[in-house]
Order: sequence, then C-alpha cells, then structure tokens
Amino acid sequence: MSVKQPNTIYLEDYQPPAWLISHTKLRFELEEEQTLVRAQLSIQSNPAARDKRMPLELFGDEGMELCRLSIDGQILEACDYQREAGYLRINNVPDTFVLECVTRLLPHENTTLEGLYKSDGMFCTQCEAEGFRRITFFPDRPDVMSVFSTTLVADKCLYPVLLSNGNPVDSGEDDDGRHWVTWDDPWPKPSYLFALVAGDLALLEDSFTTLSGREVALRIYAERKDLDKLDYAMQSLKNAMRWDEEVYGREYDLDIYMIVAVDFFNMGAMENKGLNIFNTSCVLAHPLTTTDQGFQRVEAVVAHEYFHNWSGNRVTCRDWFQLSLKEGFTVFRDAEFSADMNSRTVKRIEDVTLLRTAQFAEDSSPMAHPVRPESYMEISNFYTLTVYEKGAEVVRMLHTLLGAELFRQGSDLYFERHDGQAVTTDDFVAAMETVSGRDLTQFKRWYSQAGTPRLQVSDQYDARACEYRLTVRQSCPPSPGQDHKQPYHLPLALGLVAEDGTELYAGLLELTGEEQEFCFDNIKQCPVPSLLRGFSAPVKLEYDYSDAQLLMLLRHDTDGFNRWDAGQRLSIRLLQEQMQRYRDGQPMVCSEALIEAWRQLLNDTALDPAMLAQCLRLPSEAQLSELAEQIDVAAIHAAREFMRTSLAAALEQEWLQAYQRCDTNELYAPDADAVGRRSLKNLALAYLVATEREPWLALARQQYQQSDNMTDQLAAFALVAHSDDRETAEELLQAFYQQWQHESLVMNQWLSVQASDPRDGALERVVALAQHPVFDMRNPNKLRALIGAFCGQNAQHFHAEDGSGYAWLAGWILQLDQQNPQIAARLLTPLTRWKRYDPVRAGQMQVQLQRMMDTTELSADVYEVVSKSLM
Repeated sequence: MSVKQPNTIYLEDYQPPAWLISHTKLRFELEEEQTLVRAQLSIQSNPAARDKRMPLELFGDEGMELCRLSIDGQILEACDYQREAGYLRINNVPDTFVLECVTRLLPHENTTLEGLYKSDGMFCTQCEAEGFRRITFFPDRPDVMSVFSTTLVADKCLYPVLLSNGNPVDSGEDDDGRHWVTWDDPWPKPSYLFALVAGDLALLEDSFTTLSGREVALRIYAERKDLDKLDYAMQSLKNAMRWDEEVYGREYDLDIYMIVAVDFFNMGAMENKGLNIFNTSCVLAHPLTTTDQGFQRVEAVVAHEYFHNWSGNRVTCRDWFQLSLKEGFTVFRDAEFSADMNSRTVKRIEDVTLLRTAQFAEDSSPMAHPVRPESYMEISNFYTLTVYEKGAEVVRMLHTLLGAELFRQGSDLYFERHDGQAVTTDDFVAAMETVSGRDLTQFKRWYSQAGTPRLQVSDQYDARACEYRLTVRQSCPPSPGQDHKQPYHLPLALGLVAEDGTELYAGLLELTGEEQEFCFDNIKQCPVPSLLRGFSAPVKLEYDYSDAQLLMLLRHDTDGFNRWDAGQRLSIRLLQEQMQRYRDGQPMVCSEALIEAWRQLLNDTALDPAMLAQCLRLPSEAQLSELAEQIDVAAIHAAREFMRTSLAAALEQEWLQAYQRCDTNELYAPDADAVGRRSLKNLALAYLVATEREPWLALARQQYQQSDNMTDQLAAFALVAHSDDRETAEELLQAFYQQWQHESLVMNQWLSVQASDPRDGALERVVALAQHPVFDMRNPNKLRALIGAFCGQNAQHFHAEDGSGYAWLAGWILQLDQQNPQIAARLLTPLTRWKRYDPVRAGQMQVQLQRMMDTTELSADVYEVVSKSLM
C-alpha cells in the first residue's frame, strides 16, 4: 500500500529512457507456494537520453523478494545497489551489459490481480499498466521495447498448458514430473504486453488464412465446463481478422493467436502480444447462459483486442499520457467493425447513450481530464471513458473531416512510419496532416482540453430571399486546472428538413471559431434543422426546438440517429416538466402528442424492430441526472415512473401487438435481425407488466418458463423479481438460482437483478447478498454485479437521504483498498459527484469521502480519487 500524498507525474517532465533493453530472457519456475523468476536483460545506454550519466534505475514492487542480482556474471552485494520505495538503482554500470535478476513471488497471495497471480488454480498475468514490476525488476515503461524469450516450468499434471507471448519454439519434460515450454516473440514490445498462463485448460482450435496466404493457428482456452461457450468468440475473431485486412490492410504477424478466459480479472480483456487474456464475461457465450448484449460484448471485445495487434502493439504509446493513442483509435475501430456486423444506427445510438450518460458526467466531475491527461498520481485511474470513448470520438471526427479514403491513407502512413515504435497522439495526427495537406493544429485541442463543449445554435429564415442563416456559438465550461478553453475544430453534420419531411439540404460544416454564421441559399421554405447528424462531434447541443419540430423529425428525419435523438429530446423535455410539477406538488400529466407519436411508431410495421425499440425507450435516470443542474433523485425517479406507467397504460394494446409480432418460434441466433426482434419484444413486455395487470405478469412468468435463451429468460425474470407479487418473485429468484448456481456469469446477473430492485428494503437485500455463498469479494465481476449495480442502477435507494447507501459503499471501498486498490477506486465513482446533489445528500457523501481521507493509509488509486473529489 502507498502512503498518503503519492507523487504526481507530469507529462511536461517526460524524458527518454536512459537505458534500453534489446533482449529479455525469462524463466519461471511455477510452484504451488512460490514462483522463482530468473530474468536476463541485455541492456544498452540510450543514445537519445538527455543525461548520459544516469544510473540504472529499475522499477520493482516492494513486496517482491530479490534473491540474486548480477552484472555480466558478477554477483552484486547489497552495498552495490540501492533498493527503496519501488525502485532498484545501480550506479556506475557499463554502457552495455547483461543484468541477471532472480526474484521470488507468491502468486497465490496476490489479491490485486496485477502482475503474476492465481485465478481458480490457474497462473495468469496482468501487466498493463505497471504490473510487470510485480514480476521482476525492469524499466517498466511503454517506451522501453524489448524482444522477449520466455520459458515456463511447472508440474505437468497440474499445469499441462503453458503459454506465453509469440510462437512456441522448444519444449521438454524433466524427470521429476515437471515440463517446460519456451516461447519466442520476435516483435519488440513493452513489458506491459508480457503475458503467461499455466493451467489445466480445454482448447477450441481453428485456423485463419491471411490475404497473403499465411496460415495462422487460432486457439481459445477455457475451463473444460466452458468449452461449449467458445464458438461465438472464435467466429468473431475470424470476422475481425478478415475485416482488419479489408478495411485497414492489417495482417496478423505471428504463427499463432491465443485467447484465454479468466474469471478473476480487473479489466474486460488484455491485448498481450499473441496471448490475449480475457475476463470470462467477454469471451464465453452460449444462448442458454448469455444475453444478446453479452454476445455483442464478446464480438466487440474480441475484435478490440485483436485490432490492438497493430493499433497498440506494433505501434504503441510513448508514455501513459498517450494512452488514448492506442485505446481511442482501437475503440473507434471496434465500433466500426460492430456497426458493419450489425445495425450501424443502433450501434451509434448505444455508443452515444453511454457517452452522454457516463462520459459527459465524467467531464463535469472532479476527475475530469483531457483525452491526453497532463498529470496523474496512479495511471490505473485514467483507464476512463474519456480516454476510451471520447478518445474514439476524436478519431471519429478525424475520419469525418478527412473522409474514409484519406483517413485510411493516414492510418497506413502512421503504421508505416512508426512500426516498432512508441509514439504520441501528435504523431498520429501528423500522419493525417501529411496525407490530407491540412493543418490540424487547432484540432489537437481535443486531446489537451478537458470538458464537454456546448454548441448554441440559432437560426433565421428570409422567405423573400429564400435564404436561411444558421449561427453557431461554441464554448466549454471550466474544468480542474483549465479555467478557459480555446475554440475547438469540429465537424457539424446537418440536414435542413421541410415540414412534410422533404430534405432540402444535407452536408457537413466545420466549426473553428467561437461564433460562426452559415448561409444557405435557394431554401424555398422555412426548414427545421437536423443538427449534429450521426452525433458528428461529442458536444452538448442547444437549439430551441418546438415540440412540433421534434415530432416531425421523429417521424421523417432521414438520419436514423437524429430521428431517435428527436424523440429523446422530446421525452427529456416532457420528463423535466413532470419533475418540476412533482417538486411543486402538482399532478403530473402525460403528453397526448407523445402518446400519439409512439402509437404511430408502434403501428408502423415497416420499421426495423431494433431501431423502434431504441426510439421507445425513455431516457434513463442516469441521463436525466447528468442533464440536471442539481440532481433531484426523488423527482427524477417519480417523473420517469409516472411517464413509463402512463405510456404503458395508454398504449397497452399496441404493446401487446408488438410483443406478439416479435414473439416467433425461430431458433436462437445472435444476428442483428433476431436481436432487434427480441429487443422490441422484451421492451413491450416490460411496458405491459408496468400496467400492473395480472395477465401481463402471467405472460412474463410464461416467457420465463418457456424461453430457450437467456435474453428472454432474464428479461422476464427481472420483471417478475421487481414486481409487487412477492410470492411469485421469491419463487423465481430461488428457481433461477437452483438452475444456474454453477454458472458464475449467470449468477452475476442474479446478483444484479436483486441489487437493482427498486422496492423498499434494497440496502438490506444487498447487505444480505454480500454474505451469500455465490458472492466472492475477491472476484471483480461479483463486486461489479452487486456493489456496482446497487450504486449505479438503484439511485433512489443508494441516495437515501439518511446516507446509509453512502456509508455502505465507503465501508466496502476501505475494505477493498487493502485487497484490490484498482477495483476500489473504480467503485468509488458515485461519491465523487457529491457537489451535484442537494445539500443534505452532498453533505452525507462528503462525510464518507472525508472518512476515507482520514484513514491512516490509502492506496495511491483511492487517495487520488478521494483527494480530488474533496477539492
């Protein structure tokens, strides 16, 4: 654990490494109680280093035992080096030498799930961002790239599978029942991409032939009980490999590509060169145990980690401030892949919903930071939606501004220029400047300025001159350390639509100034502007649409995203009106215009069911909270519940017809059409149950009992479990548990359904569930399923006015900080936004933050979040 006030690291202080490692040779003696690691590092002084007299400085975790240290075969005594607070320093070393270091690890005691640890009896690693320093002493930074050779030695009966990066080059057996395998990775990589796995695992094998004719072996490993859940991941991998060749011209560069499913894992997955380690939730998929959303997540994450082979591995980031160089670019690539595999409009809606709900909230929080941060205390805290999702939006804007052809040329040049290098976001943009001939200096402010920009749009129409003028003003509110923002360069896609739905104009505007006016000639009638089509920039748009204009766009806009967005804007406006009526003690009302618009949508059988389901979902409580100046938990919940039940009752027959229309007997398939039908069917069922009429609760019970897939079963299960029919709810909770208690990922859903139950007694339920045998506090998936679901999906109870929910979360944070600081810091997020709430709740949250701050010892992870939140 770290002491209070850990060091702050600044981008402006970056210096090239003083020492480089050309080759790294590792040998792991894996035993039950300990692991010995022998590392041989071929070290050379760096000609590019600013200070040629720097001592050799290596990172190493304080809990790691140093057994032996030698230079060119000469053993060093304790007086020959200094070891202190995570560092090992050796003075007066030659310009070129071989350092050998032997360390002793205790993987079975490693609860941080960083470095080398054991997960359900299997050895595995997680080295991004700074986990390799928990394995051996090393210049553990991304701009030190080395060729790795790794030998694993273990008991053959216990660990028949021994894996590491690259290609297997040698193997053998010893007389004592142990065996060994040597892996060689010919491509230089930073230490954060190192990986090993040792265990008794089942294997699904396939192959892929690249466009140049090379045969690549594909292998996915998992526990034997999960072997039947790997087919979809394998097909997704092959689809991603072909897509990357066709769209980006990128071929895979090793003889073998491996994925391993691990149940105890802090992240979703990790792109280690040739050996990807995945959270089981991102690789296992079967119709009986996985929802449609789960299938889509597997497809996206498998693609994401594969795409990293070039955008992250062959070309990596110079330092951790450049994290979005690989993550933002790769998220954009995986989003485009998913859009091509499924519905492009629905994918865009899903991504923007996440951005508006969670990333915009991050932008307005004490932890707000630019896509390329200027400083950090703990790099694990910057694996954020800003780096990933907003970073992807920045890449998307480049794609929009340059066009697909020039963007592809720019990415080709980027990979060609920097193959085998560790580079910066400036290098990425420079490649785009070269191919396009454009100056993108102003555009790079997206990387250096924090916060969500706002566009205020006004218009004027001159009927006599047939001239339409659009005035756009941009601004960005202050954020920590940045009081004034300079104007951004951003694309504004728009259409001008006549009252009857005729499109009068469609095009792309570029904004560069604080205020700009655009004039459109030969517009023969006053148009309704369809602004920010496809969400062409990650901004908050302000335009004074009338209800009638939004209804028209909802019915007629040719841009699918903006059609959905018009409905969302109208719903938000009406919900905000009901929130005010609730606060004023007035009865709430449901707009007849909205009811009629939804009726028309439900009766339009030509509409894509997936798109229709998106249009008929009310904005979430989290999104309404993000839009509020001061978050009123009770008013938001009451208004949304009123609107939901009103729309359910008013359109009861239409919901039933939609349900029946989509309730087919077809065999389960995770393709876009079938997913869309199930999405609309289960949304309709939710509205029917919201009427609180017995026939529809019975329908939900029937669907639960007869469904042949987890999507339909879980949807029905959650509706009954959250109903007021407590006898039936308890029966189903027990039946679901009995059916799926041996499926860990399904049990995560069981926990989440109960944690998000809006009925009274929610806190008591989650307290009890934390003692249930299915819950394991060492497992991040279980922590997210219970604690994350309660704090993030059950707002009215987490934000109870007595502060009980806050105290419960703070207690967990303090406990987890001793075990897994990375997860503790991430679960802390709900308390960081305390200033957005009413004085009573804000005060209660502040008390819990101060409680943590007053703790004698906090990890750097938690200290950074708490200290910034209290500023």
